[in-house]
This record gives sequence, structure tokens and C-alpha cells, in this order.
Amino acid sequence: MAMLAAALAACTTPKPIEGAGAGAFSRIGRFALTVNEESGKQNAVQGGFSWSDDGRRYVLDLTNPLGSTEARVEGRPGAASLTKSDGTRLVADNPDSLAEEALGSSVPVSGLRDWLRGKLAAQPEATEVSRDELGRPAAFEQGGWRARLSRYDALGPQLLVLERQEPGRRILLRLVVNQP
Repeated sequence: MAMLAAALAACTTPKPIEGAGAGAFSRIGRFALTVNEESGKQNAVQGGFSWSDDGRRYVLDLTNPLGSTEARVEGRPGAASLTKSDGTRLVADNPDSLAEEALGSSVPVSGLRDWLRGKLAAQPEATEVSRDELGRPAAFEQGGWRARLSRYDALGPQLLVLERQEPGRRILLRLVVNQP
């Protein structure tokens, strides 16, 4: 949480997303991440996000509440990187390990690629799946996360509530899509 808060406190913007073609999938919105410790301590951070995906590569920008991009996660098969606005860069084999290392808290970056489209991720297998009246995923468990998706538009859900229970803490991530 401290790393994410530090990343969101800086003021420089990384370079804009390059190569996003007409067929690219993107979502823009707000996030709120809350970690409730068993001791009663609560850490919370909020801001904006921008997701861009061309099918080969995706980019997740995190912004502070004033809108400045503070961190960028980039991923493609077998590689993920996080670049903070101060130029610090971390790399890992996958985005979930990268997020865990950088933030000290689990964040389901790999699952978001599908969940933002209103689909279940291919791996690991989802359980306890319930669907809305149109057959779209409404709630499920996948990769240790309990997900609730709602307010669908043509591209996917506009509200994603993701919850994870870990020993000694509960993580709640809420994403609200403002525009495609």
C-alpha cells in the first residue's frame, strides 16, 4: 500500500500509450483500493485508471485524484513492467507478481484483462459462477478473488467489485468505468 500511495503522490506523467489502433479495447474510470488489516488498521488509496489493450499488449495507467498518471503497468505474454512517474521501473514474468512486489498487496491485473470485457479468465478455472439475465458473468471466484460485475454496457461491466481474503487482511478493489 505504501508503494502505491507513493506512486500516486508523484506528479510526472509517463509517455502516452503508443500503437493503440482502431480495434483496441480500452476502459477509463476510477478505482478505490482498501486493505483492512486484522488489527483494525485500514489503508486506502483511490484515483483513476486507463486500460488499453491491442490483443498482444496491454497498458494500465494509474492516476492520482487530480488526474496525473503516476504509474504504468505494461504486459505481454511472459513479461510485465511497472514504471513509476519518477522513472523507477520494476519487471516480472507476469503482472500479478509484479503488482504484489510493487504494491505489497495482491491486485488481479491478469484477470482484469478479461473481467473488464465481462468474460471469465481462461486460467485458473472460475468457480461459483452466477450470470445475469443475458448470460453475462455477474459473480464468481477466480484466482483467489471474489468478483461482482454489473452495469454492463456494449464493452463490458461498468462496475467491478473485487474482494480477496488473505491471512490477516481483506483486500477490496472497486473499479467504476466512466467511459469506454
